[in-house]
Amino acid sequence: MAKVLIIGAGGVGTVVAYKCAANPEVFTEIVLASRTRSKCDAVKKAIGSDRITTDSVDADSVEQLVELFNRHKPELVINVALPYQDLTIMDACLECGVNYLDTANYEPRDEAHFEYSWQWAYREKFEKAGLTAILGCGFDPGVSGVFTAYAAKHYFSEMTTLDIVDCNAGNHGKAFATNFNPEINIREITQNGRYYQDGEWITTGPLEIHKPLTYPNIGPRESYLLYHEELESLVKNFPSIRRARFWMTFGQEYLTHLRVIQNIGMARIDEIDYNGTKIVPLQFLKAVLPNPQDLGENYHGETSIGCRIAGLDKDGKPLTYYIYNNCSHEEAYRETGMQAVSYTTGVPAMIGAMMCLTGKWKRPGVWNVEEFDPDPFMEQLGKQGLPWHEVINSDLEV
Repeated sequence: MAKVLIIGAGGVGTVVAYKCAANPEVFTEIVLASRTRSKCDAVKKAIGSDRITTDSVDADSVEQLVELFNRHKPELVINVALPYQDLTIMDACLECGVNYLDTANYEPRDEAHFEYSWQWAYREKFEKAGLTAILGCGFDPGVSGVFTAYAAKHYFSEMTTLDIVDCNAGNHGKAFATNFNPEINIREITQNGRYYQDGEWITTGPLEIHKPLTYPNIGPRESYLLYHEELESLVKNFPSIRRARFWMTFGQEYLTHLRVIQNIGMARIDEIDYNGTKIVPLQFLKAVLPNPQDLGENYHGETSIGCRIAGLDKDGKPLTYYIYNNCSHEEAYRETGMQAVSYTTGVPAMIGAMMCLTGKWKRPGVWNVEEFDPDPFMEQLGKQGLPWHEVINSDLEV
């Protein structure tokens, strides 16, 4: 049906390429590009599909991106590169007339700051160009927004509280490793926490608020309040929500390593001079930590990510609703060679691309996933490897 171009050949990009190749009725041609073409070639060889073409590009360069897009002429670009590169890729899409999808919002390199304003500012440009841009189509952000939209459509007349809960109960056997890009991961969890309450954003210290939450098939895990970008769009698009929070689990060993990394200055994102060379400590740390793409082989256990929502049902009666997915690291690795954190991001990105290319989520402008009809996406979620479950009127613990 269409040609798609994937930018990024890390763990998530690998999963996206696998899943696009597994759906040839939608993705007739696949181009995989990253800064290092040999990484793309390795992914193509592992998948073994003759419908995959590889290329190289510096996604910081609009000029190189435009040249790449004009050469391959894709209908849609799936951006699973770094969040710093969102705007250059969007600029190139506008110049070349290509639709756009990503999994994480833009952030500047010199500040760990997450908000959608930079990308929302492109809405009129994409509208005038007749192009669709879909923001945040991983799991969280992504499926978490689709879950919320599904709950609003089918269960609630009014949602009042939303808690997104993310547990990784897996074990990769490493003393310290991050499950996705170490630079982005550490920037995310060392910033202040924030949550939404009665029309205002409340700021907390990093990982200051925490409590045990019980996850299906896993049990209780200490869960920490973070700020996550989908909260910004969800409270905007569902204004009845009075409180919205995001929780993520961390083991004590991980937190101990993280505290040491911060204390010795290795989490810094400003440049320092080292023997006459400018380096960013966090980027150096990324170079010596285990590559998240290589964790899958020895990863055991599962993830559990979902939304816990309270409010009033369609008849105006109190309702609690918990919708979630559990994903096995072992099963994700058997299918794609990647661990479950990459899998749970890559599969929704492919489904979002499928929604766009089949016309179900195609609308000129810049949109967050919850602004589209959730039903066709939810129908594909289980078929593509991420089955979901519902619990109604139980204790949400939050």
